[in-house]
Amino acid sequence: MNMDLSAVIEEMETGDQDSALTALQSYNKQMNQCFTFNRDEQKDREHLGELVLGFLNRELQPSCLLACLETVRILSRDKNCLDPFTNQFAMSTLARYASIAVDSATTPAHSQSVDGQEEDVGGDEEETGLCSKVLKESSPPSENPDQEVIVEALKSICNILLHNETGQVRFFDLRLTFLLTALRVDVRAQLAQELHGVSLLGNHLEATLGLCCSGTLETARAGFEGIPTEELPPLSRQQTELAMEILKILFNITFDINRRKVDEEEAAVYRHLGAILRHCLMSHADGEERTEEFHSHTVNLLGNLPLPCLDVLLLPKVQQGSIEYMGVNMDAVNMLLKFMEKRLDRGHKLKETLLPSLNLLTESARIHRETRKFLRSKVLPPLRDVKNRPEVGNTLRNKIVRLMTHIDTDVKDCAAEFLFVLCKESVSRFIKYTGYGNAAGLLAARGLLRGGKDPGIYSEDEDSETEEYREAKAQINPITGVVEEEQPNPMEGMTEEQKEYEAMKLVNMFDKLSRNRLIQPMQLGMDGTMTEMTTEDLHKLANKPLLQSEDPPNLDSEDEN
Repeated sequence: MNMDLSAVIEEMETGDQDSALTALQSYNKQMNQCFTFNRDEQKDREHLGELVLGFLNRELQPSCLLACLETVRILSRDKNCLDPFTNQFAMSTLARYASIAVDSATTPAHSQSVDGQEEDVGGDEEETGLCSKVLKESSPPSENPDQEVIVEALKSICNILLHNETGQVRFFDLRLTFLLTALRVDVRAQLAQELHGVSLLGNHLEATLGLCCSGTLETARAGFEGIPTEELPPLSRQQTELAMEILKILFNITFDINRRKVDEEEAAVYRHLGAILRHCLMSHADGEERTEEFHSHTVNLLGNLPLPCLDVLLLPKVQQGSIEYMGVNMDAVNMLLKFMEKRLDRGHKLKETLLPSLNLLTESARIHRETRKFLRSKVLPPLRDVKNRPEVGNTLRNKIVRLMTHIDTDVKDCAAEFLFVLCKESVSRFIKYTGYGNAAGLLAARGLLRGGKDPGIYSEDEDSETEEYREAKAQINPITGVVEEEQPNPMEGMTEEQKEYEAMKLVNMFDKLSRNRLIQPMQLGMDGTMTEMTTEDLHKLANKPLLQSEDPPNLDSEDEN
């Protein structure tokens, strides 16, 4: 039977779940296809909305929970009845049930589907929310019981987004778009290509930060033109939250851009975006932790931009207080370097936290001569310390060299690549600053163990040597990269026969370990790459037959001089 609105409210006010369930199920069935509402009942509908939200913040039976969310979906169709749903408490409640709450995982397992059987963001209104533009074609059917709850909450949020433009709702609009682009490749492509998402979101980011961008791609905050970025007031919490959501969406739709060539029109869009990202990198949020999170999303997105577009980091004119190198403003590059070192010092989840900034610095140094020279002056200054190993100490060089033997292959390779690029991919210079032992992994992978230099795009300049290095150069052990105290010769006092016996004993041990597949001896090929050593190779190395059962020579006998 049908129930009038006042009767539904009366049952809800009892607080009893069973009574509420019966009343809401009847109301939902009655109003399921209703998209126009009686204005005389507006206050009652708002009150019902408040009562339902109260229920949603209690422990509910699954059937009652679903009925409450269905009621919110129906009530949120009325654009004049949104007051109960457009506050932080209400949106957070709905976001929690939709698995898109701010404190939830960024890609919740149940947020990837929106039921396509009923389109509830339609009607005669024009769709204004960004997520509404991509939501209609991203609706595979529900496959698990929790999906019904998630779908109802998502539909309610979409209705609210359709009719409301407050800042809090804009955040959820962006969060939902982020999730859709993270989980659906087709949505990602649709936003990037059909909806010109990079340009659209870049402009949205620019407006959120209150920026004005000149024809020279120099950005400034409106009302603060001419004031250095570091002297600007911090961004508000709302600005930062909205900006970070935009940055995450942009990351999703651009993650493969730097793998392909872009045309002139696309390059202009990405260079404009790069100029905005430079401003983000130099800006501060409300608190150090929030600032670092903001900068982290900025760095991640910068790493997606086509490499030639990264020149926008160097475009601003040198001003008083700027870090200038070779006539170029290095403020942004220096900020990236500081950000990278902070992540390095923290040492937590280096693959996820360090590599984006380290890769970005590597590629920037590879393509921009001024950036490479500036970074080299900071990371690999003229070598003076020839007594401590390259990995020992607290300089930035020491810290990065230590990473070259890290257990994680990606971290190890990225650290080595960064220093190799700063050395202009010169093997001798690379070994000079890192030691042959630390450098061997990268050199072996590139077939450069015999020395030489990778072909590159680097200018010719001299590697200046300090007086300390020049004086100690002949005594430096190339394996460790330092001057070491002279060690006693372990074969001193042995006869030639004893030496040969020890050499063959070592060959036989290697052969046994190799046959049992405990180790794989390697040798340096003529092309500079490592190849496997066979048993024959080991014997050739000794240049004599295997010694099977010969008695060992007397190692205690005196050797005549």
